[in-house]
Amino acid sequence: AMTVPPAAPPTAIDRFRAGYGRVLEWVVIALVVTLAAEVTLGVVFRALGRSLAWYDEVASVLLAWLTFYGAALASVRRAHISCPEVVDAMRWPVRRAFNIAAELVVIAFFALLGAVGAWILPVLHTDALVSLPWIPMSVVQSVIPISAVLIIVAELTHLADLLVAQGPAPPAGGAAMSEQLH
Repeated sequence: AMTVPPAAPPTAIDRFRAGYGRVLEWVVIALVVTLAAEVTLGVVFRALGRSLAWYDEVASVLLAWLTFYGAALASVRRAHISCPEVVDAMRWPVRRAFNIAAELVVIAFFALLGAVGAWILPVLHTDALVSLPWIPMSVVQSVIPISAVLIIVAELTHLADLLVAQGPAPPAGGAAMSEQLH
């Protein structure tokens, strides 16, 4: 039988990332529940012949918020689309350098997105939702700079892992599946 080496104890970054991920999970869960309730309410009122004027606009905003905050959660979990086979085929020093460069590009992109998103908020201060004019567009669009910062924090935790890594991470769950079958 093959023995699996004991896992390394979690680092401070691992503990932070786990807690951070739990907070983002609750934000995403709250948005999903709110969106589901709002859509259900809209359908019920429409079936009763008393459509809600704000239903479509609020559903669109909630879906956008779910997308942006969900992207932050995906960043924490490393769940975005990638091509790990290509990167994993690289020798460790090249792979590490490539991953560090990729993290820096991602961080720079979200820093730019967050800065532009924050810059545009004052421009939107006079605009509001059409169906709910008491909700300013700056509140609606605040998701862009906020989620950009959330994604940057997640990416910085992964960059920190790369900077201190002495070698490639062991495969999740111990031995590779191909090794377990032999």
